[in-house]
Amino acid sequence: MININDYQHKKILVLGLAKSGVVAASLLHQLGAFVTVNDYKPFEENPEAQGLLEQGIKVVCGSHPVELLDEGFELIVKNPGIPYSNPLVKGAVQLGLPIITEIELAYRISEAEMIGITGTNGKTTTTTLIYEMLDKAYRKPLIAGNIGTVASEVAQQATSENTMVVELSSFQLMGIQTFRPRIAIVTNLYEAHLDYHGSWKEYTQAKVDITKNQTKSDFLIVNADQQELLDLVSFTKANIIPFSTKEYLEEGASVKDGMLTYFGEEILSLEEIVLPGAHNLENILAAVASVKLMGVENEPIRQVLSSFTGVKHRTQFICEKDGRKFYNDSKATNILAASSALNAFSQPVILLAGGLDRGNGFEDFIPALNGVKALVLFGETAEKLEKAGRAAGIQIIQHVHNVEEAVPAAYELSEAGDVILLSPACASWDQYKTFEVRGDIFIDSVHKLVESK
Repeated sequence: MININDYQHKKILVLGLAKSGVVAASLLHQLGAFVTVNDYKPFEENPEAQGLLEQGIKVVCGSHPVELLDEGFELIVKNPGIPYSNPLVKGAVQLGLPIITEIELAYRISEAEMIGITGTNGKTTTTTLIYEMLDKAYRKPLIAGNIGTVASEVAQQATSENTMVVELSSFQLMGIQTFRPRIAIVTNLYEAHLDYHGSWKEYTQAKVDITKNQTKSDFLIVNADQQELLDLVSFTKANIIPFSTKEYLEEGASVKDGMLTYFGEEILSLEEIVLPGAHNLENILAAVASVKLMGVENEPIRQVLSSFTGVKHRTQFICEKDGRKFYNDSKATNILAASSALNAFSQPVILLAGGLDRGNGFEDFIPALNGVKALVLFGETAEKLEKAGRAAGIQIIQHVHNVEEAVPAAYELSEAGDVILLSPACASWDQYKTFEVRGDIFIDSVHKLVESK
């Protein structure tokens, strides 16, 4: 860790706790800042805030009072989940106060170079693949960011021998100042999180900000199958490394004659790759490009891709029972992600779907539903999804109360050779705290089913 003086004796407000806020507050306190923490959860129900108070950090809990801004803060470190529409945040913007996220802190203290991965879909799989390939090549990688491990916590342990592989959301990237990854990746861009960003322009700008501080000595790996994305990153000073699943690239990562290639070099046969789905081929190409830039040989890449079956909750194979294969894709919280999962299978699919109603329709989901054998629906969007399923010609549609009921219902509708897939196309918050909780309940329900049969 680099012991920087940037924050010494500065009055800093850490807005919102959760894991990133706790780590950021402790780190800034350690770096000599005068830290105040503000969290919406009441103090008596807030063990994180209680722990920070024991460290000597000032805490204000129970609301986000705009009056806090009268205390003369020089910087705000904002939890990524708190929107810019929050009155306190709006007030800070009006005052011209700089607002960062903890990823900026991580970058400033890290002795390790960083690979930053963003995009609408595929971030976690790409991040995990890069980590696994670097690990297999004995490169001492560290994984961090939106994937679950707070980056500024990992950065405190990182040395110059490590490489930090960091998954980044648009929420995090809106709060960077100097953050500059050695290698940046944008997997793809599709409409998402507009309830937070307010517009497609703001969302895409946040994503491509990953490259705004890069120089000609850095690299930007980008999906060449999306012309709009190429246009959006045309300002970059970094060396652009494109990848494509649709056309062969002599300079970039792509496919030719059934072989995965990088700058014309054959890496491995597509038949050796066990991770299913065309969408995952995008993730694989991006990952391969990044580790080849790091000088990794082909054998570690081949070892990972011939054994990697997926990240938990992302088209994750669970088990096979009586010829039925169960897959957990609880991370599919939008139509595009669920469509990609469905397109990964040639077998008949029993689809488990539904969740939070954000007010959108499912007309765009209809083409992906054409190959679905049966729908098992739950949550607030069940009726809307039934309407889309009927339009797609699905004859078998069953409603249940939750995921736990959906598993045995799907089994009864299936036969040998079918895939039973949880890919909800919706957020989980109507019934479950997170998509991980929803996925874990699915996994537990599958195992209970298997043990009972």
